[in-house]
This record gives sequence, C-alpha cells and structure tokens, in this order.
Amino acid sequence: MEWEINLIVASLRGLCPGVKHKLAFVVVTKRISTRFFLPSSEHVTNPPPGTVVDSEMTRPERYDFFLVSQSVRQGTVAPTHYNVIYDTTGLKPDHMQRLPYKLTHLYFNWPGTIRVPAPCQYAQKLTFLAGQSLHAEHNLRLSSTLFYL
Repeated sequence: MEWEINLIVASLRGLCPGVKHKLAFVVVTKRISTRFFLPSSEHVTNPPPGTVVDSEMTRPERYDFFLVSQSVRQGTVAPTHYNVIYDTTGLKPDHMQRLPYKLTHLYFNWPGTIRVPAPCQYAQKLTFLAGQSLHAEHNLRLSSTLFYL
C-alpha cells in the first residue's frame, strides 16, 4: 500500500506543483465476522444504523473503526471495518467516521443505506462487469502502473 500511496502523492505533486493536497486513504473491509448487539430489557437487538465502534474492539496502534450503516429485517447486522492508512485531511475522527456513513446513502440502486460507501459499491459493480464483458488479457504495460487500484 505504501508504494501506491507514494506514487499517487508524487503524481499529484507533479500535476499541480505548489498545491497542498489533502488526501485520505481508507481500507474498507465488509467481509468480517465481528457482530455487535444492543442489550435491551428483555433481549438483545441490532444496533441502529450509524452506530460507530471506535474503542474496545479496535487496535490502539491503528486509526480504525467499525460502522453499522444499514438495518436488517432478519438476523444480525454485519458492521463494516474501516482502517485509515493515510490521512492529511485534518478531519476530526468524528467527521472521518461520519463521511462513510453519509456515502452509504448515495447508492441509487437501493432506497436505503447500503453496507459500504457508494463509491466502493460502484467500483465493485464496475470490476465485475468488466470481468464479465472484456474477454481478453490486459496490456502487460499496465502492470507497473496504478491500473490495479
């Protein structure tokens, strides 16, 4: 990851010299086995959408958090894990945690919130469609570029 981040930052400096770029790189992991429950008087329930867990279950040496962004009608809700690996934005942690939650509302193929931010869902759909449609090998010169991001 460090190589890709350095390459992107260097490219931005080359394209716009003298501009102080503010960037954040966040690793979004949706396939995790962690679950959270909200105790009530009689039984446990799912936490409401927008619930953030940024202590106790996270690693102190990382800038990471769990976010429950959607509600489910049946079963247990699965949170999404966010790991901020690079951040020069200057956003407070509360704002950095609120941003992906707001982005889960922007997926136009579903009337409610989804599990991951909309740009991640669109990227996943695009890569799936490209894999199904383009029945050819990619150009080998792309191997040394940011093609795989």
